[in-house]
Amino acid sequence: MKRLLTTIAILTASAAVAVAQGFDNLPDPVEDASRVVDNTPDSIAKALMSRPAPGTTRVNNNPVLFLIGNSTMRNGTKGDGANGQWGWGYYASEYFNGRMVSVENQALGGMSTRTYYNKLWPAVREALKAGDWVIISIGHNDNGPYDSGRARAVIPGTGTDSLTVTIKETGVQETVYTYGGYLRKYIADCRAKGAHPVLMSLTPREAYDEQGKIVRKPQGKWLEEIAQEQGVPYVDLNEISGRKLDRYGKWKAHYHFYGDQIHTSKWGAEMNARSAAEGIMESSDPQLQPLKAMMVNVGLPVVQFKREAGKPVVFFTGDSTVKNADKAEDGMWGWASQAASVFDENKVTLVNAARAGRSTRTFLKEGLWDKVYNALQPGDFVTIQFGHNDICPITDKKARGVIASSADTSRVYKLDDGSYEVVYSFGWYLKKFIRDVREKGATPILVSLTPRNEWPGGKVERRNDSYGRWYRDVVEETGVEFVDMHNISADFLDKKFAKKKMPADKEQAKAAIAQCKEKAGAYFKQDHTHASLLGARMNAQSMAEGLRANKSVLAGYLK
Repeated sequence: MKRLLTTIAILTASAAVAVAQGFDNLPDPVEDASRVVDNTPDSIAKALMSRPAPGTTRVNNNPVLFLIGNSTMRNGTKGDGANGQWGWGYYASEYFNGRMVSVENQALGGMSTRTYYNKLWPAVREALKAGDWVIISIGHNDNGPYDSGRARAVIPGTGTDSLTVTIKETGVQETVYTYGGYLRKYIADCRAKGAHPVLMSLTPREAYDEQGKIVRKPQGKWLEEIAQEQGVPYVDLNEISGRKLDRYGKWKAHYHFYGDQIHTSKWGAEMNARSAAEGIMESSDPQLQPLKAMMVNVGLPVVQFKREAGKPVVFFTGDSTVKNADKAEDGMWGWASQAASVFDENKVTLVNAARAGRSTRTFLKEGLWDKVYNALQPGDFVTIQFGHNDICPITDKKARGVIASSADTSRVYKLDDGSYEVVYSFGWYLKKFIRDVREKGATPILVSLTPRNEWPGGKVERRNDSYGRWYRDVVEETGVEFVDMHNISADFLDKKFAKKKMPADKEQAKAAIAQCKEKAGAYFKQDHTHASLLGARMNAQSMAEGLRANKSVLAGYLK
C-alpha cells in the first residue's frame, strides 16, 4: 500500500511538473501506436507506470545499472515495440548476470540532456546507492529552441558558458548549460552518491557522408573529451555500431531502422545493445573491471562443430524436412541427414543447422540463423530451404507465419500474447539470409521446398504458383544460385507413380489419387510432408542433380 501511494504521488508530481514546464503546449504532437505522445505529461505518467520506479529492481544489496537516454534507448513511451521501433536498452539486460546486477532502462523518448536532467534525473539520483552504475548516452534531442516548445536545446560543445532563458509558454526562468556542462552535472551527482558513471556515445543514424559511410555524431568527441577531463570510462557506441553498419551495406543497414532514419528496429536495437556490451568488455579502462565481472553472453553465439583446415563447410538451414535424423531407420528423416550419401566428406565438412518446426521468421527470431552467420568463413556454403511452416498464422502461439510475398514488405503485428513484432515477407527473409552469407564471403544456395505426398489430378502437387514464384522472384533480384529440389523430386515421383490418364468417373478418380498416394508412401513417413529414409535419400540425390545441372562450385564436392 505504501509503495502504491508513493507511485501515485510520483505520477501526480511528475505530471504537474511537466504541465508547469509547458509540455501541454507542444506543436503538432505525433502519437505512437499506443496513442501516446512522448515527452508530454501523459507520456511521462505512462512511462512511470510501465517501467520500474528508479531503484526498485534492486535485489538485496546488489548494484543497479541505470540506463540514461532517449528514444534510441527506450523507444515509445512504453518501450514495447508497438510502433515497430525498439530502443537498445530493452536488450541490454541480456549481457548482464541478473543474479549480480539489475539493469533498469530509465530512458524516455523525446528527452534531451537538459530535459532529462531537469525532469527525470532527480528520481534516479535519489535512488542511487554506492556501487551502482550509470550509463549516460543521450544527446539526439539537444537542438531546437532554448525557450519555447519543448525547450530542450543545450549549448553545443563542452565549454563552461551558460545562458538564462524565459520559457515563453510559462514565464519560468531557466539556466541552460553546454552539452559538456550537463554531463559534468550527471557525473558529479553520481560520484556524490558513490555510483560509477560511464559515458557512452550516441547510436548512429541512417545518414551517409560523401564517401558513403555512416555519419559519426559530433557528440562522440564531446563525450570523450569530458570523459578524459573527468576521469570516467568512455565507450564509443557510435563508432562500434557505425563500423558494423558500414560493413553491412545500405540494404542491410536500412532494416536496422524502422519508420525513420533515427529510431531502430529490433535488429538495430539488438545490434546497439551488443555494441554497448562489446565496448564495455573491450575497454582497457580499469574502472570497468567490476562491471565486466558481471557480464555474460558477450561472445558471439555460433554453431558448434569442428572446422578442419583447408576444408570448406556446408551449412544446411531449414526445417524438419532438412533436419530430421530419427534413431529408428523406419522413422522421419530430413534430406541433410543423408547429405553424406552424395557429398565427399573428405573434401567438405557437413553441418546440419536446420531445426524442426521453423519458418524463415522463427529461424531468425530464435537466433538459429545468427549462429550460422557468426560461424561463416570465406569459402563456406549455406543452403537455404524454407516454406513448409511459413504460410501459417502470423499472430498465434507459434508466431511463425510470414507475409505471403516476395516483395520487401513488413508490418507491425500485435501477437496473441500481447507483444508486438515487425513481420516481413517470405522473400524478404530469404534475401536477408542470402545477403548475410555473401557479406561473410561465403556462397548462398537457395533450395526450393520438398514436395508433399499430395496428388491432385493424379500428379504430385507442385507449388510453383506460390513458393515457386517467390523463389524465382528472389533469384531474379539477387542472382543467387538456385536448386529446384521441389520440381526435381516431383519429376522423379511423377515418373514412378503419376497417372497418365485419369478416369472420368469421380469415384474412380478419387481411388486413383489414393493409389498414387499409397504407392508414393514409401518415400514419406507419418504424414504428407515428412520423408522416410528412402525419401530423404531421394531428396539428397535431387540436390546433387541440381548442383550438377547448375555447374555449381559446390558440385565439385560431390561423390
